[in-house]
This record gives sequence, structure tokens and C-alpha cells, in this order.
Amino acid sequence: MIYQLLLGTFFNYALSAYTDPYCIGGRDGIVHLFEWKWNDIAAECEKFLGPYGFCAVQTSPANENRIVTNPYRPWWERYQPVSYKIHTRSGSEDEFRNMVEKCQQSGVRIYVDVVINHMTGAGGQGFGTNGTFYDGDNLHFPGVPYGPTDFNDGSLCHSCDMNIHNYDNVEEVRNCRLSTLLDLKMGSDYVRDQVSGYLNRLIDFGVVGFRVDAAKHMWPEDLIELFNKVKDLPIGGRPFVYQEVIDQGGEPIKGEEYLATGRIINFRFGLQLANVFRRQSAMKYLSSWGTGWGMWASDSVVNFIDNHDNQRGHGGGGGVLTHWEPKPYKMASAFMLAHPYGMPRIMSSYEYNRANNYEGPPHNSDMTTASVQINGMRCTNGWSCEHRWSQIYNMVGFRNMVSGTALNNWWSGADYQIAFSRGDRGFIALNLEGFDINQNLQTGLPAGRYCDVISGDIENDECTGKTVEVQNDGTAHINVCSDCDDPVLAIHIGAKIGSAPRRL
Repeated sequence: MIYQLLLGTFFNYALSAYTDPYCIGGRDGIVHLFEWKWNDIAAECEKFLGPYGFCAVQTSPANENRIVTNPYRPWWERYQPVSYKIHTRSGSEDEFRNMVEKCQQSGVRIYVDVVINHMTGAGGQGFGTNGTFYDGDNLHFPGVPYGPTDFNDGSLCHSCDMNIHNYDNVEEVRNCRLSTLLDLKMGSDYVRDQVSGYLNRLIDFGVVGFRVDAAKHMWPEDLIELFNKVKDLPIGGRPFVYQEVIDQGGEPIKGEEYLATGRIINFRFGLQLANVFRRQSAMKYLSSWGTGWGMWASDSVVNFIDNHDNQRGHGGGGGVLTHWEPKPYKMASAFMLAHPYGMPRIMSSYEYNRANNYEGPPHNSDMTTASVQINGMRCTNGWSCEHRWSQIYNMVGFRNMVSGTALNNWWSGADYQIAFSRGDRGFIALNLEGFDINQNLQTGLPAGRYCDVISGDIENDECTGKTVEVQNDGTAHINVCSDCDDPVLAIHIGAKIGSAPRRL
């Protein structure tokens, strides 16, 4: 009953309070720079993300974590907190603060992945990335400080070994340990004070949003109470919050339970699109994409094709498209960025041995994280950087140009051929059939000659890729190949030849 009253009290307020991403000037799109160093993110904001119109960066966790040596320095050590001190292999507190400032100056917001459900795994002692001692055997974390009474115990968790086994048992999922990770007692006012203190410190540094890791494993009413302790942003308003609630249907915990404290991360999105772009579900049915496919309201979700977990088969993973399948991955990304549903998040990965999916980021001989190196527009040195693929960053520009417009002029010529316009500002066509699209279609655009931003850019008032001539009535002859690397065509008013090219 108390839970229902809390939701009833805060629901209408929170839907508008925690869902604004604070994008600057019509931008829309998050890039997750997974395991990047703070200095590299600062440089990327200045040199690329700002000029190419990205709204925000999601960083890896900023707080001190356990150093894991078996296996040696895996990516997942970042998800085992030791304290809330800001010092990780991504850099120091000063470097973090500088990154936030540089990105803000470039028009790019910073959202931090916050790990607040738990601390390290049970058992073992050691030191964190800032040199802080921890004792997982006896539940002592002096760097916060937390002690045994700050964690859920057998009075709340009734599984035989304190770990989660049954996802049909709501109390077990929210009161027991996720993969042995010591589960914080978020119902405790003291614990909420420590966590909110960390979040408030990030806000003081200029952070405007949080990705809440493992939100599904915390009670929604506890998250409401926690965020009541979090301060407003210096720019005004509540922080942007999007929560990891893996809800693919079939379990009692539902994503909508968490809408009082922000958006939810939509795990159905990428799995459904993987089925479409692997030709397992007809593309023509995307005409009802979004709520028509059993998903949440557009302003309640952050969408993604893949993330750091499920591209490795974890966290609701399996079956998603990744950078290992570039053709369907780029097509699905183009559709995500062209369609008005939800807020998109783009993954920026690094290469790893797929047989050893624990591997941490590219590193130097002393195991420090290697700097991202740029050659032209692409990353090298083991960094994949999907966000720097032209077919993706140009679609970020497309999305910005069509912001606020409706989806119009839907066309499907066959099961796996579709096209649509976004108001009078953009048009896209995608082809997964065994034959070309070769059709006169309504683009909705003003008359003129346009550059296809999938195959090229405008340079010196000329298009380096395909061009499309739109007639006075808005129609154009559209040709999209079937057997090429990029069977997608996209045009928008910022890529009209004879007009100054525009990016937001």
C-alpha cells in the first residue's frame, strides 16, 4: 500500500522531472564510450562529438572499483564498487572534472553509469583503483563507509546462499545478491545518504544524467526516496535518469514500475530489430514500430541496438546485432536514428577475443588503458568506434535535422523494403530484398538535389556519394541496391546541394 501511495504521489511529477535529457539545440543521441579514458572523451567531445551533433556521452562508472586479477583486469571489474571516490583506470577526479567541462563547452552532455545496487562480490579482500582497502568477507568498505548492517541479510533475502536464482520471485530479485555482488540495503536512509552524496557530487562537477545499473534489483519505492535526496541541476530541473530494467516479458517485474524515477532502457528494441534485419521478421511490419510492438511510450525509453553486456551474451543478451555483423548493424542503426520513437543510444566498442569476453579495454604493457588513436575518421589501436562510422554519425545528423517532425509517407514495396519521410525535412529507404528498390516515391522534401548521407557527404558544394533529385511535388526516383554493403539511402534538408550543409 505504501508503495502504491508513493507511486501515486510522485508518478505525474517524475514523468516530466527525470526524462529530459537536456540536449542542446535540437540534438538527440547518446554515445556510450565504453571504457574510454576521461582525457580521450574530452578530446572526442571537442574534435568530433560536438561538431557532429551528438547530444551526450554515457561514460563507464566513475567511482573506485575492485582490482580483479583473475581473470586479469576484466571489463566487469568496473561494476564492483569499493568506494564512491572518483578514480578508476579511466582517470583521476581532476581528469573527470576537466572532461565534463570540455564536453559541456562543446555542447555535449555527460551521463554517468552509476553502480549503486551493490558493492564488490562476496568474499575476498583487497584494494581498489584509488588504493582503498575493502573486506568483502566481512562486508567492510571503509572508503564509504559501509559495514555489515548496510547490506541485505537473511531477514530480507531467503535464498539458500543469498544469491538470486528465481526471477519469478520478486523479493529474491530485489533483496538478494546479483551474481554474488553484495546487495546494499537501499531501504536504509543511511545508505541512501551515501549514494545520493555521490550523485550530488557528480552533479556539482556538471554531470546532468545517470544510467542506473541494475535498477531492476532495487525496489522502485527505494529509488523514489533516493532521488528525493538528489539535488536539482545547476542549469535547473531534475537530472536525466535512465534505468537498467531488463524486461523482455514473461517475468513479474515490469519496466513501467520504474517510470516514477525516469526512463527505462528498452531491451526489447534491439532484440526485435535484430530479428528484422536478420530477415526473421518482415521489415514491412515496422510501420507500427514502438508502442505497436508492445513497447513503452516514446518519452519513457532509451533505445539501443546493443550494449556492453548483451554484445557479450550477458544482461538479457543473445541474439542482438553487434559490430561483428556490420551490414545489418548499420542498417538497424540507421532505422533507429531515422525513426521518431524514443531516444537512441549508440554503442562504441573495442575489439576483444570473443572466446574471452571478459577482456578489458585495449591496454599498454603495464595494463593501463591504451589511448584511443584516430586515423582519418576511424579509430585504431583496438578501439572499434562504431559512432565514427559514417553511416552512423551522418544519421545522427539526419535525426537532428528532422527533430520534432512526424513519420509520414510510409511505403513498403515488399516484405523487406521500406521507406518513409520525416515531415518535410528527411527521407530514408532501406532494402533487404534480393532485388533493388527502383521506384518513384514521395519524399515529402522541397524540390532540389540532395546528397545521400549514407554513401557520401557534401564537399565543396558537391556530393561525394549518390544524389537524389526531388521534384516540385516532393517525389523522387529512389534506387537502393540489394547486393551492396549499405542498402540504405537517406537525404535531409541539411544535405541539399546548393545550400550550406548543416549540422546541429
